[in-house]
Amino acid sequence: MSTIAANKRGFGSALWDYITTVDHKKIAILYLVAGGFFFLLGGLEALAIRWQLIQPMNDFVSAGFYNELITMHGTTMIFLAAMPLIFAFMNAVVPLQIGARDVAFPFLNSLGFWLFFFGGIMLNVGWFTGGAADAGWTAYAPLSTTSAGEGVDYYVLGLQISGAGTLIAGINFLVTIVNMRAPGMTYMRMPLFTWTTFVVSALILFAFPALTVGLFLMMFDRLFGAGFFNADMGGNSVIWQHLFWIFGHPEVYILILPAFGIFSEIISTFSKKRLFGYTAMVFATVLIGFLGFMVWAHHMFTVGMGPAANAIFAVATMAIAVPTGIKIFNWLFTLWGGNIKLTTAMLWTLAFIPTFTLGGMTGVMLAAATADYQYHDSYFVVAHFHYVIVGGVVFGLFAGLHYWWPKMFGTMLNEKLGKLTFWLFFIGFHLTFFIQHFLGLMGMPRRYWVYLEDQNLDLGNFISTIGALMMGLGTIVLLYNIVLTCIKGEKVGGDPWDGRTLEWAISSPAPFYNFKQTPLIRGLDALWVEKSEGRKGLTPAEPLGDIHMPNGSILPIIMSFGFFVAGFGFIYQKYDLSWLTLIFIGMGISLATMLIRSVKDDLGFHIHKEDLDKEAGE
Repeated sequence: MSTIAANKRGFGSALWDYITTVDHKKIAILYLVAGGFFFLLGGLEALAIRWQLIQPMNDFVSAGFYNELITMHGTTMIFLAAMPLIFAFMNAVVPLQIGARDVAFPFLNSLGFWLFFFGGIMLNVGWFTGGAADAGWTAYAPLSTTSAGEGVDYYVLGLQISGAGTLIAGINFLVTIVNMRAPGMTYMRMPLFTWTTFVVSALILFAFPALTVGLFLMMFDRLFGAGFFNADMGGNSVIWQHLFWIFGHPEVYILILPAFGIFSEIISTFSKKRLFGYTAMVFATVLIGFLGFMVWAHHMFTVGMGPAANAIFAVATMAIAVPTGIKIFNWLFTLWGGNIKLTTAMLWTLAFIPTFTLGGMTGVMLAAATADYQYHDSYFVVAHFHYVIVGGVVFGLFAGLHYWWPKMFGTMLNEKLGKLTFWLFFIGFHLTFFIQHFLGLMGMPRRYWVYLEDQNLDLGNFISTIGALMMGLGTIVLLYNIVLTCIKGEKVGGDPWDGRTLEWAISSPAPFYNFKQTPLIRGLDALWVEKSEGRKGLTPAEPLGDIHMPNGSILPIIMSFGFFVAGFGFIYQKYDLSWLTLIFIGMGISLATMLIRSVKDDLGFHIHKEDLDKEAGE
């Protein structure tokens, strides 16, 4: 029996295959499913928040539960929905776009997913053990360090575990893009989505350690009686804000830059044009990444840093508008004179441009430190943030889902249902958040459980809630579309969009070895170069030969489970030292799997040239 046939059969079951896989394309599907689940969970939390605020003095949920909802909604959407869904597209597309057969570290790729997954579960365990985290998604001290129960403990340990997985994934993609590009794939020939992945991976490398340090200090404050953020013990609660936002503001660009890459690919494909100002777009991406580290304290204008610090951070914040503006104009110039095809993915992209521009405009307003004293902690900030994150990141994720679904699954999402999803979500989004600018300017603070009657806030909140329900309805239509597509399973070819980049040069879904022969890259938009010269396929850079591939492994999920178990030991040892046993068990499991991985020779397997020839014949 051939190696390919054995691989197709897997280990006997699809479930086992996915649990043990190190194939970046299957890991992409794992990220997509897990991120999609957490997206729905975060959406339900958002709907509960909006239903509580549909009328004055509502009692749909209690004040304490409302605090848990706002905390877990923000945390879930940022860390457990947006991040993994972005990693889903990175895994599915980047190795294909650079002509690689795999990522640099397949084992670590799997480990990164399972760490994220178990961290996400730990974050949500609090719902079932007396209460989830309730100190806001930013977990400001001293509220977070004095919060009763274990909710914030689950937040701290869950984000530590999940953040380790994100850091691993970032390093993996950085090394993959640097080392594994096909011959001829110079940096200035890389597609924009690969460029944004490259910059984002560097941001992860430098931003996440700040969060890790902050969470580590908070863990010691809460679980072991330290006083890093306790002023009575010589600590400083504002230090948490610095550590959090040194991570938190680059995190915004970690989320939005891949969306920029997705939109760049879609605009170029469906305008039938090379991306206008490619070089300027690359340098703007790098500049956004660089400036993203210079602006964190604009979240802290009201803490008393002084006029000099406020002025410096205000100017740096406004400077980010320049490279972002470069991108907006280059997208518009790409559209200008193009042969535009209005697919669902293109609709999301066209909607993004004005929506994100509005979010950026309110961002410049917030960057003015003196004005920020008025806007700070009001619904104006909530509106701005959601115009950027939903109008940028979520629109980008929906666009990418429709664009790359054929490449990931070999089928096509229904375009009519896709457009219905778009219009419901798009109209609902603007109903929800546009009015919140004015609620904020009228004095409505964020995170408040109820508001009084006769404050002129009733109508705005009612409209906002109706919009949120429309967004929920749009999401339901999307789910129906996905289920319908999976049931029908009508196959499409490798290049249904007449694409320009390498991922469209191979079959859909891609074979597990990606390319039979490493391609030779002869220009920007490598596949389009070949098409324009009348070639049916890619120019190979090597003769047909054996392909080396890594074996699957159960160790990543076991290692991640060990850290998950140890987390419970750390949380509950403050009540009873017998819980220390769980720490030793969990860490023992993780360290044992590390040892096994270190001493075991796993040389992978080879797909022989003859098997490739047979497959081609079939």
